[in-house]
Amino acid sequence: MVCPVCKYDMVVVEYHNIELDYCNSCKGVWFDSGELELLLKSQGLEEPKAFFDGIPNSQEAASSEKKRNCPICGHKMKKTAIGGQPEIFIDICRDKHGLWFDGGEVTQLIRRLAGEHPPKRDSRGQVISFLEEVFGAPQ
Repeated sequence: MVCPVCKYDMVVVEYHNIELDYCNSCKGVWFDSGELELLLKSQGLEEPKAFFDGIPNSQEAASSEKKRNCPICGHKMKKTAIGGQPEIFIDICRDKHGLWFDGGEVTQLIRRLAGEHPPKRDSRGQVISFLEEVFGAPQ
């Protein structure tokens, strides 16, 4: 798969049987439809389900970020602000192929959700450490 930001080939990273597409150059992450929910569920963060159910139908956000093309279908994705303040702008395929997070945004979201919806088991540090190590997210 080709990165929608820098156009380099992405690598597949597997974590708890979830395959994520990761760009070594810009540190962006592509989640195929349903993969982000699976990652959160694998870490005991199930309560945000309602949060994710609303993302595909959310309104387009005003952002100065350039619109990205879906790496699956090639169509322009919509920018959506998620996670409260400060907002995290993600790209969503209009054809529901998946979600694009720029470098560091996945960790920001996980930290925020783990603070709002504590995990069922002590895994918050584990998933954050994994994301920071593999995806090069800032502390």
